[in-house]
Amino acid sequence: MELASIRQIAVVGAGTMGLGIAQIAAMAGFKTLLYDIDSHSLAKAEKSITKNLEKGIEKGKVTAEQKKHTLSNLAFSTKFEDIRADFVIEAIVEQLEVKRDLFSRLEGQNAKTCILASNTSSIPITQIASALEEPSRFVGMHFFNPAHIMKLVEVISGAATSDEVALVTQQLAEKLGKVAVMAKDSPGFIVNRVARHFYVESLKALEEGVADVQTIDKLLKSSGFKMGPFALMDLIGVDTNFSVTTSMFRAFHGDSKFRPSRIQQQKVDAGHHGRKSGKGFYEYE
Repeated sequence: MELASIRQIAVVGAGTMGLGIAQIAAMAGFKTLLYDIDSHSLAKAEKSITKNLEKGIEKGKVTAEQKKHTLSNLAFSTKFEDIRADFVIEAIVEQLEVKRDLFSRLEGQNAKTCILASNTSSIPITQIASALEEPSRFVGMHFFNPAHIMKLVEVISGAATSDEVALVTQQLAEKLGKVAVMAKDSPGFIVNRVARHFYVESLKALEEGVADVQTIDKLLKSSGFKMGPFALMDLIGVDTNFSVTTSMFRAFHGDSKFRPSRIQQQKVDAGHHGRKSGKGFYEYE
């Protein structure tokens, strides 16, 4: 397969990451399907994409014509059988068995030339691909939040990923206006493995009463970070961040340096997921 043969892209999962990926794919000129089992999530995603584009117009980064063109390239569906494309990107929950089942079903209803990609931020690509008959066409394509703004994309090759599939995925990321970094398969890949301690150590300091949320955020911002760890967890989603840490803790066989925080667990249990729920480590209107 070559980049030129990719005309139709499907994104599975209409959450924060999925809608952002669908937006940039449509903006780049690809006919794009955004799928989710929940029609309410799709309606919310369509509204968010429109809002993102309008905000881009206000800032002079998007034209009215680009907005019109992008929206015309987008389609939304709750019907699984509609997910037929040249390139499929999954952006659903960080649960290995759920992803395995999804890709097994996707493989069965798409052409053998279709590339299957996961936006997973922590689960090893080889583990997900083990459910496929042809794991050579499976690849990791990890975007960062918010996907329509952040430039970096990690392209991760599993043990069976073909060089051709990895190359086309890199080229696609660049076509979407991203900076693609090639990575080998490992828990957390590059960015999350390195950045995990930004969150974990900050949470440990909070647990030990070293300082409060506001102080830790202020200190790290003054050190040069654009956002403090707690404000960033609220933006990403406290639940999503906790899920990634838990996944990496298991993948590294319980290494204590990746231990999930009890405080974060409590936030998740209480439904305090950050900006999207109105409350996380901070409260939002």
